[in-house]
Amino acid sequence: MTKELEIEYKNMLTKDEYQRLLSHFNFTYQEAHVQVNHYFDTPDGQLRKQKCALRIRQTDKEIECTLKTPAPDGNYEITDELTEEQAAAMLNGEGFFAPEVTETLESLNIAPADLQPFGTLTTRRLEAPHEEGLLVFDHSEYGTEEDYELEYETEDAVKGKERFEQFLKEHHIPARPADKKIARLVKYLTRD
Repeated sequence: MTKELEIEYKNMLTKDEYQRLLSHFNFTYQEAHVQVNHYFDTPDGQLRKQKCALRIRQTDKEIECTLKTPAPDGNYEITDELTEEQAAAMLNGEGFFAPEVTETLESLNIAPADLQPFGTLTTRRLEAPHEEGLLVFDHSEYGTEEDYELEYETEDAVKGKERFEQFLKEHHIPARPADKKIARLVKYLTRD
C-alpha cells in the first residue's frame, strides 16, 4: 500500500502537437506503455460527489487499485496492489480486495460492496524527466473517442506550474484545460 500526494498539471494536445513532442523527445509510439483503467463508482455517484475517483489499472507489469481523494494542492492517492484473480473478482462484483483503499472508502461512508465498474479507458503513455518533475505524454481511447494530453508531475505546486507553463510556451502549445481522464470518460458515457 502507498499513500502519496499527487501534484500535476495537464493540457490537452492536438494529434500534431503530440506527435511533435514525441519527435522532440526521440520517442516512438511503439515505446508507449499501455495502461487499461477500469473506473468504479456507486450507482448514485457517491465518489464523484465527493470529488474522488477509484480505478483498477492494469499494465504489463502490475495491477493496482487506486483511490484519489482531494488534497489542497492536488490529490492523495491510496494504492493497493492486486493479483489478476483479485482484479477479475472486483470487476465482476465478487468482493473487494484492496484493504487500504477499503479503509479510506469507509472513512468517506462508502461501502465497497456498493461499488460498480462503469467504464474503461486505455492509455498509451510515454514519460520523460523534466526540471525536477516528470512529463507524461498520453494518448487515451474510450469507446469511439480518443484524445491526447500532456501532464507534468511535480512535488512543488508553485514551481511546477511555472515550469509547465514555460514548457508549453517554448513548444508553442496553447493552454487548453484538461479534465481528468475519469471526467472525460463520464462525459463520453453520458452524452446524448
